Amino acid sequence: MSKWDEFLAQGWLSFAYDADLAEWAIHAFRAGQKAMTDPNNAHWHQCEGTWFVGVDALNNDSVGRVDGSQPLAGNAIQFIETHIGPLPPLHRAQLSVIKPGYPRPRSGESDAAFGYRQHRDAAHIDGLLATGSNRRRKIREPHSFVLGLPLNKASADAAPLVVWQGSHHIIRAAFTAALADRDPVTWPEVDITDAYTSARRTVFETCPRITLPTQPGEATLLHRLTLHGVAPWSSTATADKDGRMIAYFRPEMTSITDWLNAP
Repeated sequence: MSKWDEFLAQGWLSFAYDADLAEWAIHAFRAGQKAMTDPNNAHWHQCEGTWFVGVDALNNDSVGRVDGSQPLAGNAIQFIETHIGPLPPLHRAQLSVIKPGYPRPRSGESDAAFGYRQHRDAAHIDGLLATGSNRRRKIREPHSFVLGLPLNKASADAAPLVVWQGSHHIIRAAFTAALADRDPVTWPEVDITDAYTSARRTVFETCPRITLPTQPGEATLLHRLTLHGVAPWSSTATADKDGRMIAYFRPEMTSITDWLNAP
């Protein structure tokens, strides 16, 4: 089975150590340390200080240069450009940093939501945003993929990324059915919550939960419809004083129909 077929079958792919990514991670880690102490990012310290959410917090440019690094390159980037398409101009990466004690309740989080964070790794699909006072889910950011690049060393049980293997097939089928009679122009306004909740339940019952710990120089690529989350920080986990730091790139697609229908 080719790597592309493997990616399409399981909804994720890991990439072994790459010197270009390892060098990039050194620069990005320094920038990440600065971002975490920037007063403008104070609101991203959540879950009683155990999670720096860091949306758009990494100060990279459109080709991935950050803190004097070269443009983003390496085996994962080559794979994306070969099989998914040319790398678009990059947004500022999310800088997700987990610290000992995670998870703790997030500000304003209900008991049910915190329980979901504790026991289901806060599993989610990126781009489905909770809207309105009743927090109904809508497709507002149709990402092309999710690329995770670790920036520092951490033990395998230091709140690794979690995926439900094959979940993208279940999510796609559920959303296809829910949107079948809707004009794609209206999709961002369609309440997808019930289909999403039901599909997640099926995923939890039928798909293997896989933890994906990584080290600098490695990479993890997720299919845009793969259910994923973050495992709790284990009592035996170790990392440096900054916690476990990962940069995530999630470029948006220009076509919402491709978000649902493309491979």
